[in-house]
Amino acid sequence: MQDMFAAGTETTFIALEWAMSELIKNPAAMRRLQHEVRGGTTAAVAPHAGITSADALGTSATRYLKAVVKETLRLHPPVPLLLPRECMGDTDVLGCHVVKGTRVFVNAWAIHRDPATWHAPDDFLPERFLESEVDFRGGHFQFIPFGAGRRICPGMQFGLDTVELALANLVRMFDWDLPDGEALDMSDAPGLTTPRRVALRLVVRPFQCVGPLNLVD
Repeated sequence: MQDMFAAGTETTFIALEWAMSELIKNPAAMRRLQHEVRGGTTAAVAPHAGITSADALGTSATRYLKAVVKETLRLHPPVPLLLPRECMGDTDVLGCHVVKGTRVFVNAWAIHRDPATWHAPDDFLPERFLESEVDFRGGHFQFIPFGAGRRICPGMQFGLDTVELALANLVRMFDWDLPDGEALDMSDAPGLTTPRRVALRLVVRPFQCVGPLNLVD
C-alpha cells in the first residue's frame, strides 16, 4: 500500500502539471473544459462549491474532462519507458529475433506519438478521444500509459480519479494565466519519469460566478 501511494503521488503530480500546461498553451481547450465543469457536473454540487467526490464526475457529464486527461497521458506519459519484461522463450517480434532471457522495454512515449496511428501526434487534441473507443485499460496497444496485461499498473484507477478530481476543481474554481511577459516552456526533464524541466508558474484568480451554474445530471 505504501509503495502504491509513493509511486502514485509523483506520477499524479506530473500528469496534473502537464495537463495544466497544455490547457494554458491551448486556451480554447481550457475554455471548453471550464464550461463543462462549471455547468455540467451534477446537480448535487452547489454552484460555488468544489467537487469533493470522483463519483460526481459522471462519464456523460464530464466527457471532455476525461478526454483532456487521456490526451495529457498520451503526450506526456509520466513513465515513458514501461517496466521491463523478460522474454520467456526465443521469439520474433515484427521481424526482430528476441532471444530467451532478453529484457524488453516498451517505449510508451514513442508509441503515443506514432504518426502511423495518431493524426497530428504532437498536437494537444482532446477531441480525438470524444468519438473514439480507445482506452488506457490495456486493450488498445496504441495507448498504454499504464501498461497492459497482468502487470498493468495496479494504481491506475486511483491515479485517474485523483487527476480528474484535482483538475476539475482547479479549472472550476479558478481562472489561470501566465505571469506577465513569461513564456511557457514545454520541455521535459530526462529521467525515469518525465516532469517538466521548469516548474509551472501561473497567476490564479478565483472564479466569480455571476449567477447560478446550470448544473445537469
